[in-house]
Amino acid sequence: MVPTRRSVFKAGAAMIAAGPQKKLHAAVVGAGAFGGWTALHLLRGGAQVTLLDAWGPGNSRASSGGETRIIRATYGPDRIYVQMVVRSLALWREHEKRWNRPLYRQIGCIRMPGKDDRYEKAALPLMRDAGLAIEELTPREAGKRWPQIDFDGVAWVLHEKDAGFLTARRNCEAVLSGFVREGGEYRQRGVTPGSIAGGRMEGLSLSDNSRLDADVYVFACGPWLGKLFPGAIGERIQPTRQEIFFFGTPAGDPRFLEEMPAWIDGGDSGFYGIPGNEWRGFKIADDGRGPAFDPTSGDRTPTPEGARAARRYMEHRFPGMKGAPLVEARVCQYENSPDHHFILDRHPEAENVWLAGGGSGHGYKMGPAVGEHVAELVLGKRQVDPFFALKRL
Repeated sequence: MVPTRRSVFKAGAAMIAAGPQKKLHAAVVGAGAFGGWTALHLLRGGAQVTLLDAWGPGNSRASSGGETRIIRATYGPDRIYVQMVVRSLALWREHEKRWNRPLYRQIGCIRMPGKDDRYEKAALPLMRDAGLAIEELTPREAGKRWPQIDFDGVAWVLHEKDAGFLTARRNCEAVLSGFVREGGEYRQRGVTPGSIAGGRMEGLSLSDNSRLDADVYVFACGPWLGKLFPGAIGERIQPTRQEIFFFGTPAGDPRFLEEMPAWIDGGDSGFYGIPGNEWRGFKIADDGRGPAFDPTSGDRTPTPEGARAARRYMEHRFPGMKGAPLVEARVCQYENSPDHHFILDRHPEAENVWLAGGGSGHGYKMGPAVGEHVAELVLGKRQVDPFFALKRL
């Protein structure tokens, strides 16, 4: 039926009589890559948003802390991650312009497969379908382009031209600043979830003995998610201790700074690194899952064994770095799900609680897309994707 002038007038009058609708109040716990972007997207979606974090965005205990993270799109057969990386790249670039500050350095990234290259081969058509600029190089071709790298034992080289690195800690701060400027509320408080009754969670207890009540709650607490929800999450999130080392490059020598891309060794070693790394040195780390770790009180002193292993690998793969001094080291953590995929789902016993976690060492780069995804879940604009659902575990 075509609406008449009278019917439109009546509908408008009824809306005026009803008054303005109350905004949805969302409390987001955790101001890291997942939580910060979720809060920002919820705010832009029309919600009133309170963002909370115990120690601040990108703090030294957080999985989103540290100076840098690689952004790349090689994800084997998992198309959903390629799509998320493409969306995140667009959002990182958009917000560089919006906030007038650098967030992403497009230096490229190379992946060096070993004998078993099924993971990399499966990724190639998905990245091409997504419009990403990639190229396949022989070890000889790669050696000519980057003579500072020894490609011994490498089957071939996958070069992602759109890849690079993100300034992790600084970017968490940038997201928070943008969120507050746009009208969001931030509180630096510890949080204890309220009790769950009748399918809903009650308000949050905060570390200053106050209480926060909201309509909906999002917990993006990284390695703390299992402790906060021992029943729903529990052992499905396993924090592991990860060591990162920074070696000093030769004075005035750009070969291990701006003249090479970020890199991931896809063979047996599992090491990855970022050259230059915001002037911190030559970053190198082992992607293999370390021992179990307490992110709150665990000691963060790197081990001599870890430093020796990193040096052995570095001096083999990057001969020009032989004898380089260790200039800095730190310990962070991964929060691993059993299959290393994210958990983006509603709490099974509380309809007003959403859980976002399981970054598993690769989540930071997708923070913008994950935040958009979770905000749409909360606002009822999308359904839970089985790929990220709790019930898969």
